[in-house]
Formats: sequence, structure tokens, C-alpha cells
Amino acid sequence: MTQFTLAYLADDLPLGIHKLALLARHKSFGMTVLMLALLRLLWRLKNPPPALPSGMTPLERSLARATHIAFYVLLFAMPLTGWLMSSAKNYSVSWFGVFTWPNLIAKNETAFNLLRSTHHLLSYALFAIAVLHVLAALKHHFWDKDPVLLRMLPFTKLDSAKSEKRL
Repeated sequence: MTQFTLAYLADDLPLGIHKLALLARHKSFGMTVLMLALLRLLWRLKNPPPALPSGMTPLERSLARATHIAFYVLLFAMPLTGWLMSSAKNYSVSWFGVFTWPNLIAKNETAFNLLRSTHHLLSYALFAIAVLHVLAALKHHFWDKDPVLLRMLPFTKLDSAKSEKRL
């Protein structure tokens, strides 16, 4: 949500120091997301997710898997398209002023326009999937009364049998 807000605020500003500062922050957070997504993927490869609750329908299981795959794809695609877009415009991508990431491609206006459109489209897809994911978690918690939401919360180690008994 922070990324979406920073980009939205920057879009409405005229070119100047305030817009450049917002975009620099947006890029720094984006590169942080990329690194965290990489760490998450590495962690997930060594720690498979717990089994889905037995009460989920085959459609719900398929949607859950598709959503998680989409999240991983988008959490890599969003920062990479942003980084490529900045590179194609020859704009630097700094990480909170600590260091500057190298450009991935040479300056290219056509590539910039394509990457900008792609980046924007992916941002709307990510936002939509995140909203649907939250709604699905709330549906599981309040309607189905299963442990899906509880097992998504950080620092909880609910095993399915215990959490199903609680609900």
C-alpha cells in the first residue's frame, strides 16, 4: 500500500524536488521489496507451507495456490520492471541514499514507455490480488470459521488440528 500511495502522490506533482524525493523513496522501498521477496522465496523453498485446511473446496485450493504464485511473480516483477524502467530513462535507482543500483539496460525511450505501462498494469493487478486475498482471509475467518486467517498472522505457530478445535 505504501508503494501504491507514493507512486500515486508523485504522479500528481510537477517535476521538482518533492516529486523526485517521493520517487526516490518509492524506488528504495521497491528494491527493499525485491530483496525481501528473494529472501522469502529462499526461505519458502526450505520451509514448505502447511497443508491447507481439509474443509477447503478444490476451487478454493486452486485459487489459494494461484494467488500465492501471483504474489511471488508480482513481488519480483514489480521492482524489476521499475528498475528496468528507471534504467531505460537513465534515472538512477538509489537505496535510501546508501548506494546506487547499476542500470540494467541502456537509455531507450521505447523500452521506458513499455516498461512504464507494464509497471502500472502490474501495480493494479497486485493491488487487486491483495484486496481479494484480504477478503478471502476474512471470509475464512468469519464465514467458514476455519484457521486460515490465524495461520497467516506473523509469529503464530498454529497447527491445523489445534486451531480447528479452537474455532
